[in-house]
Amino acid sequence: MTEVDLNFPRSWLEFADPDEPTRLFRCDTTWLASRWHCIFGRGCPGIYATAPDNGCCTLGAHFSDDDDRGRVLAWADELTADDWAHFDVGRSDGVVGTDEDGDEQTRVHAGGCIFLNPPGFAGGAGCALHHLAGRRGVDPQETKPEVCWQLPVRRDYEERSWPDGTELEVVVITEYDRRGWGPGGHDLDWYCSGATEAHTAPEPVYRSERATLVRLMGQAGYDELVRLLEAGPDVLPHPADPPGEAVQADVVA
Repeated sequence: MTEVDLNFPRSWLEFADPDEPTRLFRCDTTWLASRWHCIFGRGCPGIYATAPDNGCCTLGAHFSDDDDRGRVLAWADELTADDWAHFDVGRSDGVVGTDEDGDEQTRVHAGGCIFLNPPGFAGGAGCALHHLAGRRGVDPQETKPEVCWQLPVRRDYEERSWPDGTELEVVVITEYDRRGWGPGGHDLDWYCSGATEAHTAPEPVYRSERATLVRLMGQAGYDELVRLLEAGPDVLPHPADPPGEAVQADVVA
């Protein structure tokens, strides 16, 4: 498994949010035009070598706020024993635990997130909430904790000001690489965003992660991103992409 050095040159695209003129999007086009995709169950070795079948679900997921917590718990109530390998434990002990600092997260059980179904489970291996979304005909972004459905897209906020007093909020859309996990990110045995094995998708991230980007940017912001990218700007390639990949964003025919 090959991971690239994270300090490589990137291309960026800035434009005003169509829904809010005082907000600017700053988008990492090297990442958004890359060929990354999730390879869970298709060769993903997991973030820890001791749990290769867990993907990035070995650790519990922290909730971003009370709304995130409430939404996930409401969907968890919809799970059945057919959907969820740890149904009995989840119902008896609950699905919320704490980390070593006392912060709430999804409970860790049997070496992984409480919602992680093991290989061979009849309801499907992987996240029970993800499978539930598919059966209900909704996006997984509806059912899963925010940190789970956003990865490995990262949204940050910055403030920019000028000498004339002009101020803008800047929304940064970029790659959630292993540094985004904090100090623990350096301890991961493997991580997908910079790994060549995960950069084999037939379409770029800005298309494959459409649902995620719409939620992070709004529909108008996403549409403007696509319009500008597909106008054909030169984009520095992601070093994890296959050699010889085009350095322009693909244009929809």
